Amino acid sequence: MERYNHFNKWLKNKFGERTLKICIDGGFTCPNRDGTKGCGGCSFCGERGSGENLTNLAISTQVKNHLQSYKGTRANKFIAYFQNFSNTYASVKELKQKYDSALIDERIVALAIATRPDCITEDIVKLLKTYASNYYVYVELGFQTANQVVANKFNRGYTNQEFIDAVKLLNKYGIDVVTHIMVGLPFEENEDIANTVNLINSLPIMGVKIHSTYIIKNTMLEQLYLKGQYVPLELDIYVNKVCYIISHLNPNIVICRITGDAPKNILVEPKWNAHKKIILNAINNALNYHNIIQGDKYIQK
Repeated sequence: MERYNHFNKWLKNKFGERTLKICIDGGFTCPNRDGTKGCGGCSFCGERGSGENLTNLAISTQVKNHLQSYKGTRANKFIAYFQNFSNTYASVKELKQKYDSALIDERIVALAIATRPDCITEDIVKLLKTYASNYYVYVELGFQTANQVVANKFNRGYTNQEFIDAVKLLNKYGIDVVTHIMVGLPFEENEDIANTVNLINSLPIMGVKIHSTYIIKNTMLEQLYLKGQYVPLELDIYVNKVCYIISHLNPNIVICRITGDAPKNILVEPKWNAHKKIILNAINNALNYHNIIQGDKYIQK
């Protein structure tokens, strides 16, 4: 029995077969790193951003290398996924050059762009729309929490209203949105997760990524941890919170992931975050034990 709306199954239904991502480092930075909005990024964000594939290789080379490796044999259809940092943080001309250089193989059927809400403008959305006639296009927007005070404390650098405006602008042009919920943020309360889910349910959002908050080396979050000012969640608490999210989330929203993947070589805590299968099994077991189905406590407003 399917307990929630899996992204992999959703992709298979959309494209008729298994469809996998090609993770791309587009050579971007972030306004929260280069001094425009701040320096150092969000307190949990490491030097690699949200991806593990930081590289100096040309974008087209990254795509070719992926497709020519064993990874290229695992599916017949792929998503060009710009992952590291803020992948709309450049001029429209530069963005087009970067996106075009990834779309070089007929097996690529979709373009996915990870970015920040404050790096979305109407001109950028219009550019993304030009790809929609040949590719499925969606944008991943960081959000993490609806608690603006908590967001300020971990140095997010944009407001809830900027997030809402970006979602609505992308939907205006028919671009789907996937957003992120982080569980176990510094200074987070239980009601914050409820409020975050409620806000996401109120918006035209296609998908959600649920992330655990983990500490990696050389981040502001590591400094808080070393000073005794932040304690990461135990696995059972994380599982309970994920179950809450799934049960209260609009059943039409696709769940793209239910845990974050910490780079093992730079993970500080929690140690359980290095064991993805254990986390997934714990969540699935809890969903089955409590007979939780996505949206079974969702109330449409």
